Amino acid sequence: MKEIAAREAKNRFGQLLDAAQSAPVRLTKKGRPVGVVMSMEQYERLRGAAWARLTETMDRLGAEATARGLTEARLDALLSDDD
Repeated sequence: MKEIAAREAKNRFGQLLDAAQSAPVRLTKKGRPVGVVMSMEQYERLRGAAWARLTETMDRLGAEATARGLTEARLDALLSDDD
């Protein structure tokens, strides 16, 4: 991954945006990574993949809970504020 210092990124912002269209660019400050600039297309792909993983995990956990006998009524009782 290409890397650029934050100060240089500020001074060459247009070039940074152009470079980020083909591959993500890591931003550093005092030598430490502080961010990444990427194209909107790459961001949307990453976001979609994360959403798909979350949905798959929720479905799997729901199936496991159902298999163990957790019902909506029991879940409501567990989550109620009544102590």
